[in-house]
Order: sequence, then C-alpha cells, then structure tokens
Amino acid sequence: MRPQPLLTLLQSVEKQTLYPNEILIIDGSTNDETKEILDKNKFQNIAYHKVSAEDRGLTKQRNYGIALVGESIDFIFFLDDDTVLKVNYFEEIIKTYELHPDALGVGGYICNESIWKEVNKEYLPKINEFCYDNWVTKESSRFILRKILGLDSNVPPGYLPEFSHGRNTGFLPPSGKIYPVEQLMGGVSSFKKTVFKEIQFSTYFDGYGLYEDADFTLRLSKKGPLYINTAAQLYHYHDPSGRPNQYNYGKMVIRNGWYVWRVKYPNPSLSSRIKWNSINMILLLIRFFNIFDNKKKQEAFTETLGRLVGMVTILYDKPIKK
Repeated sequence: MRPQPLLTLLQSVEKQTLYPNEILIIDGSTNDETKEILDKNKFQNIAYHKVSAEDRGLTKQRNYGIALVGESIDFIFFLDDDTVLKVNYFEEIIKTYELHPDALGVGGYICNESIWKEVNKEYLPKINEFCYDNWVTKESSRFILRKILGLDSNVPPGYLPEFSHGRNTGFLPPSGKIYPVEQLMGGVSSFKKTVFKEIQFSTYFDGYGLYEDADFTLRLSKKGPLYINTAAQLYHYHDPSGRPNQYNYGKMVIRNGWYVWRVKYPNPSLSSRIKWNSINMILLLIRFFNIFDNKKKQEAFTETLGRLVGMVTILYDKPIKK
C-alpha cells in the first residue's frame, strides 16, 4: 500500500554500484496501485508477485518471497519500501560477508534517525547523552529516566539484556566500522540463503509484524554470528501508510515484546522480571503524559490504552510460540 515510496526505493536500487541479480516485490496491497506504478516504471531483474489474503502479512510475505528466490542466489536482502539506499549499500554488505565468512546475516545502517558527534576517549557524557565507541548522541527522555532509575541496558547496542529493553542497532554510531550484534532490523537486513533451510520467520507475528525481526535474528544468532556494517547506509522515512492504528500498536509493543523476550530468555530471573515490568510501566506513563503535552493527543491516548490492555492480558493470556 505504498506505491510511491516503493518507486523511490527502486530508483535508488537502480543507481547501486552492485546491482541485484533478482528483485522480488511481494505485494500484500488490497488494491492494484503498486502493480500499476511498476507497469509504468521498468526495472532490470524485477519480478512482481501479488499475494492472496491468506499469505498477506509481513512474516508470511517474507517466507513467500524466500520460496521464490532463484537457485543461483547466495544472499537474500530485505528492504522496507520506505527506505532509500546510498549508492554503495549492496557493495558494502557483500564486502562484510567477504571479511566475515562466518556471518549468517549482515545489517545495514539507517543514517537519518540520529545526529552523532565524534569525541575523544576521555569524553564524559552528560545524563542526556549516549556515548559509544567515541561517538555521542542526544538521549531520549525515556532513556534518561531509565538511567536515573538504574534501568538502562547493561549490554552493547544490538544485544538483548536478560530483562529485555536493550538498545537496538540504531544506537551504533556512524563510524564506518563493522560491529557484531545478535539482532538486525528486518527492513535493512540480509542473510545467507542457506539459513532459510533451517529457520523461517514466525507466523505468530500477524499483519504489521512488530518485532518479528528481533524474534528471527535472536533465534538465528544462536546458530552463528551476525554483523552491522555502519558503512552500508540508507535512509528510512517511516511512511505512515500501511501501519496499524495506535491502539493495536500499543498492545503489540507489550505482547510482542514479551514474546521476543522469552525467545531469548525462557526463564528469566525474578530481578529481570521486575525490571521488564517496571520499564513497561514507565514507558506507559510517559505515553500517558503525552496526552497532555503532545499535539497528537488522540494517538497518545489510544496507544496508552493499547499498552495498558497489553499489560493486563499478558497476565492471563500469554503469547504462544509458532
């Protein structure tokens, strides 16, 4: 349901220093606008597939597409349709597999979501700053509060602490380095095709599929290493079309978050359980107060309600692994 952003993405693919051998469009749209825009704009090596209602949804469409990949393909890339690639994106990712032949997956780096500044080794970050590998960026209010309450992540970005609620790969700096991780963001990821003989995307994640990437890559990281190449850069523009309403989003944050947490830690300690619940309550309260200090009051209210319903239902109706 995003024909124009998809066209913009494909135009950036067309300019790549290393062009894909195959481009699969797996369209879950309920109209024909995506097909129409692709009929008007031709791209090399592209194949369009419209899925039926039973195969619609992020994880189902990924599994559907994987089954269509040609025999000669070694690496499968996934890209969100609201991303735009820098010209050397594919080249840098493939270079990572050459440098790290043990890699099962490699992720790219979103370069337009945070502003970073390089600092010296002696730099002492302020409470409202996050510093990693001699780079510093501004900290969000939720992480400032978590620091004050002793609930900040105790592992590097891209890893999941025992109480979950870590820092995603967006907290890695634009250093140009390659970092080991155990999670990749789904819409900027790539994998060796051979991994899909053993593992698939979980169909627990219906529709929009929030955190489906964390689930998949946490399971995959138990089998072999994953990396982020911060020199493989792209822009992510978060197109609002095709996203769930805020109530469903809020509920998914809690329920899908619990599911992913237990994928990595089936039996977390009591301390970690307390921290998981505490952080979720803090984030719920922050979203609640957004009702009064945010222009999008309706969205803040419905997401708060969704988070609250998620917290209550998790007590008696825990997500079941598929």
